[in-house]
Amino acid sequence: MLQSNFKIQSVKIFLILAIVNILSLTGLAQSNGSIPYKSQEVSENDGIPVLIKHLPEWESVRAQTTFATGVNGLKAALGERPVLDMIDFASGTEAVTAPYPAGKLLIIEYTSPQASIEADGQFTAALNSAGDRSTIYRRIGNYNAFIFDAVDEGGANALLDQVKYEKTVQWLGRNPFEISAERAFVISTTDLFISTVMIVVLGAGFSLVGGIIVGFLFYLIREKKRSRLSNFTDAGGMTRLNLDGFTPDIAPKGYLSD
Repeated sequence: MLQSNFKIQSVKIFLILAIVNILSLTGLAQSNGSIPYKSQEVSENDGIPVLIKHLPEWESVRAQTTFATGVNGLKAALGERPVLDMIDFASGTEAVTAPYPAGKLLIIEYTSPQASIEADGQFTAALNSAGDRSTIYRRIGNYNAFIFDAVDEGGANALLDQVKYEKTVQWLGRNPFEISAERAFVISTTDLFISTVMIVVLGAGFSLVGGIIVGFLFYLIREKKRSRLSNFTDAGGMTRLNLDGFTPDIAPKGYLSD
């Protein structure tokens, strides 16, 4: 009897755990399904990546928009293009593409301005060497934007003009990229030279002034001591011959009686 009750309770516990696991998996699936994108920056209202909303008239091309965090997603939307293999997605790079009458727009967002600048040089060199006039490229803020299969250059540039980089970077201190490295070196070297010269000049000035003050105080002390003497002697209190008659007698008078 006890064994049968124990078996029944074991079965009930097993069923309860199974139901809890099923419900947890269902809730996890629903939560994952509610977030269609994995992006570093999404809108708080609808969960759509901010990069998608930076497309020109993004709501009108929403159904044809492709958001990608890897090169395979871009190739599925744009086809095999040599420039796509140059995009480094390892550091969290994101991209979005959508078709327009002027051509297929691709916006790439890197995680740092340095990576965007480095990629800009690589893209420009590759496009110049390939001589592909149907691809229009421009770096816009921290975005690297392409127009593939451009119908005409004017329309492609007009479409790129609508892409706005609306993010700002606030540095805790001074912006290190405000000026070039060469100019920063010249300014820092000049500041170091001027500060060194000022320290040397101020040190020499303080030494000179301090020497004058100490010398003047020493002179006053010596003059005060000399003013206390009844007669001046150049012997400094030493024993000397009393040839001028100014030195008072030190020895007592009359060691021997007359």
